[in-house]
Parts: sequence; structure tokens; C-alpha cells
Amino acid sequence: MTIDLKTVRNIGIAAHIDAGKTTTTERILFYAGRTHRMGEVDEGTTTTDFDEQEQKRGITIYSAAVTLQWRGHTINLIDTPGHVDFTAEVERSLRVLDGMVAVFDAREGVEAQSETVWRQADKYHVPRICFINKMDRIGADFEHSVNSIRERLSIPPAIIQFPIGASDDLRGVIDVIGEKALFFHEEEQGARFDEAPIPAELADAAAEARHHLVELAAEHSDALMDKYLHNQPVSADEIRKALRVATLKRALTPILCGSSLKHVGVQPLLDAVCDFLPSPLDVPPIEAHDAVNPSKIHKLTCDPKGPLAILVFKIVAEKPVDLFYLRIYSGTLKANSRLVNTATKGKENISRIYRMFAKKRDQIDEATAGDIVAVIGPRDSLTGHTLCDSKCNVILEAIQFPETVISMSIEPRSSKDRDKLMEALKALGRQDPTLSVTSNEETGQTLISGMGELHLEVVVQKLRSEMNVDVLVGKPRVSYRETIAASADAQGEFNRQIGGRNHFAMVRLRIEPKRHEEGKPAFEVVNIAPPDSVFPQYVQAARTGIIDASHSGALGGYPVIDWKATILGGNQSDLESSEVAFENAGRVAFYEAMKAAGPTLLEPIMEVEVVTVDDYFGTIMSDLNSRRGVVKNTDIRGQNRVIAASVPLAQMFGYVTKLRSLSQGRATASMEPSHYAAVPAAEAKILVG
Repeated sequence: MTIDLKTVRNIGIAAHIDAGKTTTTERILFYAGRTHRMGEVDEGTTTTDFDEQEQKRGITIYSAAVTLQWRGHTINLIDTPGHVDFTAEVERSLRVLDGMVAVFDAREGVEAQSETVWRQADKYHVPRICFINKMDRIGADFEHSVNSIRERLSIPPAIIQFPIGASDDLRGVIDVIGEKALFFHEEEQGARFDEAPIPAELADAAAEARHHLVELAAEHSDALMDKYLHNQPVSADEIRKALRVATLKRALTPILCGSSLKHVGVQPLLDAVCDFLPSPLDVPPIEAHDAVNPSKIHKLTCDPKGPLAILVFKIVAEKPVDLFYLRIYSGTLKANSRLVNTATKGKENISRIYRMFAKKRDQIDEATAGDIVAVIGPRDSLTGHTLCDSKCNVILEAIQFPETVISMSIEPRSSKDRDKLMEALKALGRQDPTLSVTSNEETGQTLISGMGELHLEVVVQKLRSEMNVDVLVGKPRVSYRETIAASADAQGEFNRQIGGRNHFAMVRLRIEPKRHEEGKPAFEVVNIAPPDSVFPQYVQAARTGIIDASHSGALGGYPVIDWKATILGGNQSDLESSEVAFENAGRVAFYEAMKAAGPTLLEPIMEVEVVTVDDYFGTIMSDLNSRRGVVKNTDIRGQNRVIAASVPLAQMFGYVTKLRSLSQGRATASMEPSHYAAVPAAEAKILVG
């Protein structure tokens, strides 16, 4: 079946934890006819939270894809996690999606993770609409939520709906564009709603909102501006058309509202997805690097007849074979195809293609540009790899994931399970790019590192319950990093007999600090060695050694970040030089240069947001100060006080439990990794001796 790409919407639902993303998704699936019963998060019966741990914890851990039809449109929807520990799921989803629905709690407005998700969407240039959910909650404040979007997200909100009532009195919404009221029937789970004239007491507010909306939309439509200036009537379609143009340019964001739990406002949200968010054809051509000549850029349009280019954005480790999620950017993918992985240069088979509906699979024969599908068959592909046919030898931009901030030791309870544990960790590592596994050669200890305590807790539980590996774990500990404070030159020489043959190499190197850039690699290696001094294959070997050495710095053996290395030159011997020798010389040169460049120990700093009633404000502030916290801002949100602070992760283990004790359970906190900062000298001395 051929689908008109103009009617396709690839969207994600994202927000702060507990804003109601999964409940909203559940209502969407019900109203679109994809499910016959609405699942509930509290009951563990939702469609997209199908993992056992998701159901037990009542949170989304893994992004899940579903496909539905609405108003003649095909909507590929991904429900993403809200907890910061699983932000990688949001990152890779936004990398391949064309639009986003941002969900907000009407009582809280923009929260910490809301801002993180918004920045991720900015990074990938994703247009979005906003749904202010939970208007039925006590303390729900639509105006406050809109103002927080305007102020904290720095984008003009275009109010296309506002609520009729709030809290227990929520009855429906005002459609500002259509100039009508929508009343939803709770007894029919919102499946039926009535259109009615705007209540008299809200008529002035609706007229003012429409006037402002036309004014905002007119800035993006000459025809609408002409009508606005001449005070001529403007149709609903004209407003929608202008708002669509502005939304796609990310010049504003349409605002809708309702209560997914109480079945209010979900169908108009689906209408807005069709009206304002982009189709694959609305997205600018994606840039890809030539696999042979990386400086050459190809621009790929969303053309089913074009060369085939696919991005692997998610892997689910399963037995007997893994499931790979793909976004097709150009061309048509057919089952039983043989493609090239331009990252590994190897060939990959695509044996079967599936249209996913959470954990259910519908097998299809082919998928075209603009599609998001899952396949089985590849063996060596990883998240971020590009798959192409022979006509399209390109590399799509990979997905950059944040640095891990926490680690713990792990070992099998029985020594006979060691191989089984390593195999299980390898499978989980394929599935989760933010889980890293390292071994300490001196102690023989295995460390797993991730994004937070909950992240590692979920990994351990998965090992025990799903992979049947009984493990012992140590206490979580901070993942420190190292960097350099100055520039330094050094020379690394390797001259040794290996296997009865002498190996010789010498590398001259300069390292210097490199400014951190969001979403960019934490290091850079360039070569300015005279072409006749070092053969190209030896330069590449030296580069490999340099990068390998950076995984273990000069202070505590921690990975080194934010550095640039320049290969200045070297010496080689026609008879004795080898790639092995240059790789080792590169390692020595890096280590010697780093010792001379002012090595500095870094610790992860967390952005912490605490929401508390006023009674405990002083106590919580004092506690944050005692944890080396720097309070950046305090604010009032309704009847609560909000504290924004930067605190070292090392001081935040067990903080949520302590906070409950300090506030008698009346304060909440959220935190996310912010940046790395130098460890105070006294602390560093203890850590590295």
C-alpha cells in the first residue's frame, strides 16, 4: 500500500516525568481505534509501557513506537521516558522524528526535564506543539503554565485553546481558531464531545485570544497580514495555514490544553498534530558525509525512488536475534535486501521488516523514505550506524549521547556465570548506548557506568529477572573525568622487540585544552606532520594510540575530556617501523604531554530542582549548602517555593530519601547532569592521593 508522504507524521511525545505522556498516548490510541480499552499507568496496563519494570515502577523506561490513523493521516508516534536517567531514549527518538508534542503539568508548568527535552528538540531542529495537561488537578494554572513556556523556553506561545474551568470544575476547552466551545462527555470516556457556542462569560476572553492569535500568525503570512491591517475577517483555515508555516520554522509553538486522565482535549490535540506538525516532505534535505571523502556533503531528499539511506537509531537485544529500529531517509527498503554498513564497511542482511505497535509486530514487504520501521537480520550494526545500498555510499550524522556520571562494580554470584554475565552486559550495551562496561586489569573488577542510580538499578534488575544472571553489586560511585589546564609538547618513542622482530616509532605531539561544545565529541586529533616524515597508515595508528591513552588519564586513571591533540611529526624506519610501534608511541606521547599540561580532576555537577512548601525552605537551603551546592535561583510556583541549584553528584547519593525526611514527605526533587567542574584541591587530594 502506497502512503502519501504529505499525510505522514513522525512524532514523539516528551516531557518531565509524571506530566502524563503515557496516559496521553493511551487516550490517543483509543480514540484512533487502535485499542479497545484504555490502559492505565497505575494499573500497569498501558500499551507502550509493556516492559515488566515499567509496569511495576509506573514509569516509562524505554521508548515505544506505535502507528495509528487519524483524519486520513498516518501517525508514527514514539512515547518517550520522562526520567532524566533515560534521556538517551529521548535523544535518539528526537534524532529521527520530524515533530514533537511537549506535555506539561498544568500545576507545575515548565519543569527541569521539560527544559532538557526542549533543548534536545532544539538541537535536532524539531518543530513542536505544547499540550498543557492535568487541568483537572487542584492548583492547575493555565496562565502560569503559558507564561513559564514563554519565559523558560524562550518561544512565543500561540494559544489556540484555553480551558473552560479548572481543577474539579474542568468542563471542556475553548477552540480559539474555530470560535467554539468543546464539551467532553466523561461518562463516555471522552469518545463523544459536543460543539457549542462560547459561553457568554468567556466570550470576551475568547475574542481577545483570537485577536492576539491572528496578530501572531499574520507575522508569517503576507495575505493574513493584509487582512489584519485592513480589519477584514479571517477564516479558521487561513489562521491554521499561517500557524503551520510558523510552527515549521520554529518561530512559535501552538498551545493546547486539557486532561488526558479525564478524557478532555485529546482529539483536538490529534487534529493539531495533523494541522501543524511536519510531514517528511516538510523537513529540509538531510546532510550526509561521503563515506570515501568525508569533506564531501550529500543532501538527501525524502524520495522513495532515491538511493537508499537508513539510520539505525535503536536496538532491542532479544533472542535469538536483535531487533533494529530504523529511520529511512531516502529510497525504498525491501525485505531480504543486502546493504552496506558504511561505519563498519561490512555487508548486512535485512531479512524481515516490521511495522511496530509497541511490542506487537506486523510484518511488511517494504518500507519507503519517511518511514520508521523495525527489522531483523543485521549482525554488526550499532546505534547511529548508516545502512546504504550500492548507489548511496554515505554516512549520516551519528547520535551523540551524554557522558555517564555514575558507576558501580558488578560480579556474578557464582564464578561459573562470569561468561554469562559478560555476554548479557554485551547485549545490554548494544541496546543502551549510555551503558558502558569496563574492566580494571589490576583488580579484575568489572564496572558498569550509566546516567544515574535508577538507570543502573534497572540494568541490574534486568540482568537478574530477564537474563537469569544472579549478580553482586557494589555501592554506586561517581564517574570522574580528567582534563588539561594548559598546552604542552611531548615526544613518545617505542623501540622494542616483539615476536623476534624490532619495532620502532617516534611521535611528537602537542595537546591543548579544547572548549566543550554541546553534542560534539570531547576530543579532537589533527595531523600536521610533514607527509614524508610519517606514512599515512602510521599516522592513523598513532591516532588510535592517542585516543586509547585518553581513556585513562595521568591522575586517577579516569577518561580525559575536552582536549585537542596535534601530531607534529615523528621518525620512522623503513625496516623496523610498524603500526603497532606507532600506536604505542602515540600512547606514550599523549601520557607524557598530559603530565606536563596541568592535569585536572573533574566531577559531574547536577542541576537540581527542589519544590517545597515554604515551611521547609530554609532547612532545605541549608542542606544544599552543606553539600557544596550553589543556589542559582529561587522562585514561587503557586503555593510552593522552587530552588534551582548546582550540586556535585558525589554529594547527592540518597538525597531524595533525605529530602523526604527534611520535609516530612512534602518536598520533591529532580536532577540532571549539567557539566563537569574541577574538584576542589582538598577533595582531589583524597581521591588521587
